[in-house]
Amino acid sequence: MIVDTHVHVWEIDPPRYPVGPTAPNFTSLPDVPATADELIADMDANGVDVTVLVQTSWSTWDNGYIADSVTRFPHRFVGHGMIDPQDEANNAERARYWMEERGLVGFRFHPMYYKDEKVLTTEGNRAMWDVLAELDAVVQFHTSPPFADQIDVIARRHPHMKLLIDHMGYPQLAQGPGPWQPIIDLALHPNLYVKISDVKGRSQEEFPFRDMHDYVRMLVDAFGAERCLWGTGYPGAHRTKHNWLSLADELRLVREGFDFLTEAQRDRILGGTAADVWGLA
Repeated sequence: MIVDTHVHVWEIDPPRYPVGPTAPNFTSLPDVPATADELIADMDANGVDVTVLVQTSWSTWDNGYIADSVTRFPHRFVGHGMIDPQDEANNAERARYWMEERGLVGFRFHPMYYKDEKVLTTEGNRAMWDVLAELDAVVQFHTSPPFADQIDVIARRHPHMKLLIDHMGYPQLAQGPGPWQPIIDLALHPNLYVKISDVKGRSQEEFPFRDMHDYVRMLVDAFGAERCLWGTGYPGAHRTKHNWLSLADELRLVREGFDFLTEAQRDRILGGTAADVWGLA
């Protein structure tokens, strides 16, 4: 089974599917849609069985398009939405609504967008985390090393909740691995997983981005392939438009570019780990 654990899709159809920022410092907005149908075509052309849809930061807190896409293609998509961590009065019930009534199985949080606040671990958000734990939500974090301490707290409070680190936790070649160590340290929690994604975006070289291979090795060594996941970015032509690899090249990177991996490790990263995380047959 091949599972892409990280693709953004969106529609521009307000008010049904509104667009707008989800953080005060986020100003990017799309000019064209990138639809679930485009993604299905891309998956079919490249042999991807299942994709985890991840709500974009420009689609507001309304996860309707993700939920509707999962309803349309229940055997091909898994849905992750977004919940406002600053809406402490309502976010616990919003999480319950999106999971119990709309079919989402998890959410993405962006601690990087709140540099002056430990937004994940406020006392007011304990109720939200309790609901997420109760409903066995899978939670992913768009994060970098300065925010790993918040994820450490969540992992300790909820040791049975599956928690995912997006985009390798953003290692920076110019800084070397030292400042990135807090991401590696999170591997001490058995409920923490990491996505091997956006390798091209971190690299200063051409395919297969060998300057990033030591960082990938470090993640595989620390987490084990059984806690590493593969993820990409956008559907179809939107991949290259947004400076991501094509889906074919994303697959080729793992299958051929990461020549230090064993076949068993590739199988885990490309789908075996995801099948365990989301209970896929």
